[in-house]
Amino acid sequence: MEIAPNGTIDFAMGASEALSGTAETALVGHNWADFIEPVDRRMLAMLLEGLEPGRRAGPVMVRLAAPERAVTLTALRLPQNRGAVSCALAQARYEPALFEGRLADRAAFETLTRDLLGVANGAGKELELSLVELAGLSAARSGSSPDAREEMEAQLTALLRAQAWGGAAATELENDRFALVRTKGETPDAFAARLGRLMGKVTAAPIAPSAGAMGVGGIDRPQQVVRALRYALDGYSREGSAWEMPANLADALNLAMDKALAEAGLLGAAISDKTFRLAYQPVVDLYSHKVHHFEVLVRFGEDESPFPQIRMAEELDLIEALDFAILERAVGVLAPDPELKLAVNVSGRTIISPAYIERAVRLAKDHPEISGRLMFELTESAAIDDLALADRHLQALREAGCEVCLDDFGAGAASLAYLQQLHLDVLKIDGRYIRDLQFGSRSATFVKHLVDMCRELGMKTLAEMVETSTVEDAVRRAGVDFAQGWLYGLAADTPTAPAPKNQWKAKAS
Repeated sequence: MEIAPNGTIDFAMGASEALSGTAETALVGHNWADFIEPVDRRMLAMLLEGLEPGRRAGPVMVRLAAPERAVTLTALRLPQNRGAVSCALAQARYEPALFEGRLADRAAFETLTRDLLGVANGAGKELELSLVELAGLSAARSGSSPDAREEMEAQLTALLRAQAWGGAAATELENDRFALVRTKGETPDAFAARLGRLMGKVTAAPIAPSAGAMGVGGIDRPQQVVRALRYALDGYSREGSAWEMPANLADALNLAMDKALAEAGLLGAAISDKTFRLAYQPVVDLYSHKVHHFEVLVRFGEDESPFPQIRMAEELDLIEALDFAILERAVGVLAPDPELKLAVNVSGRTIISPAYIERAVRLAKDHPEISGRLMFELTESAAIDDLALADRHLQALREAGCEVCLDDFGAGAASLAYLQQLHLDVLKIDGRYIRDLQFGSRSATFVKHLVDMCRELGMKTLAEMVETSTVEDAVRRAGVDFAQGWLYGLAADTPTAPAPKNQWKAKAS
């Protein structure tokens, strides 16, 4: 298929069935966008816009306007073709979960990359891990109105998906940094320059892209791929272009092992000495407009994200000790303030430990003044093998005067089996669904039915990642009880109530 510079299809051979599902349909003269689902049109437009003469792009997988159809698309812009783009299409398996029009979260990106490298190595594909910094993006985001930011995020997502293998292997890290798995063949400087040009389609604010790349070969075992990948993502997320990037994942794995041995002792000391910091993010009742409770978050040193340390604690079997150390610190804050209510996280690995439950129940009973004011939030970072045992432990916590909440439902390990077998007080809905709720998408249908089901089961619901008043209105209409997110305040060193309701909208805009 050939697409003219104005977007119309000039030539098609064998593409009609793939695009429209009807062999008799004439494609010539139609705009290519007529055949693509709206959620993927932006991505494909960015792919075509960024395709320079003599270069190939893709493959990306796109969902079609024809029901239950998808294709993989590879594009080539030949210099002698007067700006037209030649596209090769192949029918692909339609999988809605892969086509939500957003970047993968980090956990999903790690899993996707692990699986992709297994397939790519077998097929002889040459891929690389590209690490990108878009300096100035945070300023552009904070300086935009809610509507402008929504449009900017949609365009940014489209741009990065268009550069990633399959249109999916991309994720946002921290500090305006991103990671993508993509085909080799373009130098990091050339890639950064092309991103700089395309960012003009995303925002008028000045953005200064930089990029680096590392090979992904040399490791066969999937778990080692994930460990090496995490080392690379952590390092770049923390230091950006100043980070000394390994040549490939094999080198990253060796460095990761050395780092783990060195840091294991430091992490153990931080847990035993309780030298970590606590931060508190408000959770608001959507109907009373008052703070219902604060989620207790942990911080190590100057790092705002505890993700690497928590993952290391799980890998080194230190997570139970960390969970209890945080609980002890939180109870110390909670006990003297009768107006305060806190939620502490507990790992899926910790909740099945009888020793942890015994100590937690004893601590709660030793402080009867905190009864009804402490919530345990079960995280989905590790799958729970024995749900029956986990539920018995959760009920022991409830009998001790505590509430229990399931975190990030709809992502990772948390599934309907958890709802069926665990007796909970609150269900926190994963932010990926909350962000899409305002658009009336499939996520909106999912959330509304989930809220109804929770209500029938006697559970409250909590929406995370509520960042604008528009999203807040959408979750309230869906019947959600509580909300958490930037709209109400970032995590702070003290559990301080956010500004009154009439100031939240001003803050978001």
